[in-house]
Amino acid sequence: MGTATVWWRARAISAGVGSDWRLSEARIRKTCISVSTRSSCCSSPLTLIVSSMPYEKELAAAKKAATLAARLCQKVQKALLQSDVHSKSDKSPVTVADYGSQALVSFILERELLSEPFSIVAEEDSGDLRKESGQETLKRITELVNDTLASEGSDSFPTLTTDDVLAAIDNGKSEGGPVGQHWVLDPIDGTKGFVRGDQYAIALGLLHEGKVVLGVLACPNLPLASIGSNQLHSSNEVGCLFFAKVGEGAYIQALGGSTQTKVHVCDVDNPEEASFFESFEAAHSSHDLSSSIAEKLGVKAPPVRIDSQAKYGALSRGDGAIYLRFPHKGYREKIWDHAAGSIVVTEAGGIVTDAAGNPLDFSKGKFLDVVSGIIVTNQKLMPSLLRAVKEALNEKASSL
Repeated sequence: MGTATVWWRARAISAGVGSDWRLSEARIRKTCISVSTRSSCCSSPLTLIVSSMPYEKELAAAKKAATLAARLCQKVQKALLQSDVHSKSDKSPVTVADYGSQALVSFILERELLSEPFSIVAEEDSGDLRKESGQETLKRITELVNDTLASEGSDSFPTLTTDDVLAAIDNGKSEGGPVGQHWVLDPIDGTKGFVRGDQYAIALGLLHEGKVVLGVLACPNLPLASIGSNQLHSSNEVGCLFFAKVGEGAYIQALGGSTQTKVHVCDVDNPEEASFFESFEAAHSSHDLSSSIAEKLGVKAPPVRIDSQAKYGALSRGDGAIYLRFPHKGYREKIWDHAAGSIVVTEAGGIVTDAAGNPLDFSKGKFLDVVSGIIVTNQKLMPSLLRAVKEALNEKASSL
């Protein structure tokens, strides 16, 4: 991508462009180039080296990778065999689709972006597959990956070996961090939902210098029509691909389709008219705390509980107004659970913070250090939501 890390957004602001971070990249880069030109006569260490970084190639590769991974996952979910479900040390179910999705995304990104430094921070590793007991599962995964690649008629892909698949999975061992570019992948976000036949997402984001610059959410079971408390299964047409690039808005298209529609979060400003999303699994988020917050806000609609970052996608197109996530004590959020979804929502006009109102920091490696939980809503509701969250958390603390 070019030699220099360009803090073009901050420098553009200091150059007088203004504090609106939603300015187009083209305008920001133009300003930075102007600043660099004016500064070149002085041997200043702040002189900028600007590269053109629209992330078009990366977004195209990410959409292709997520779409193919979704195709693999759909095939497995339709005929889910008990032998396809395994367990990791943390007891969450892992399927051959998890591994296959990660291998496929890794392979496509590396193939499409040959000239780019390649780093992926991903959820799975191949440790269990390298054991004797994992050999049959590895063969099954390799078959699935090759079958999915063969179904992509526009490219001629080589037949991957089991060693190729293991290597592709283990590309995901990067630790991330504040320097350079890192892809962030959850190959199946919402594995329990996947196993149940419900919602899940292939969530793929790109970090540049610790900031999320693009995100793609493939949600194979999410209806194309709006969902709500009484509409979750109202449409027979399912399969959504959400994507966003920094400064350029968020979009949706049918999974496997090509017509793009720009999305925007809802503009509800009265909490009583708002609806909210939360995790389907009570083990993933405190439903009681969410209920207390909703009560303080005056929210009348019941919560919509669905798995995965599909919640981020649904909220980005205005299906609901609030998403609340309050993991139980001791749980640390991972960057792959929020990177793609957060940029889709923020580019759709929403706000994503921790429970204290701090922006999420993706520059610290695999984990997100957040205060108590994560809240997502539109700009109009955020002040009242933060007050309700603070009050509910204080009450919870005083009752312990």
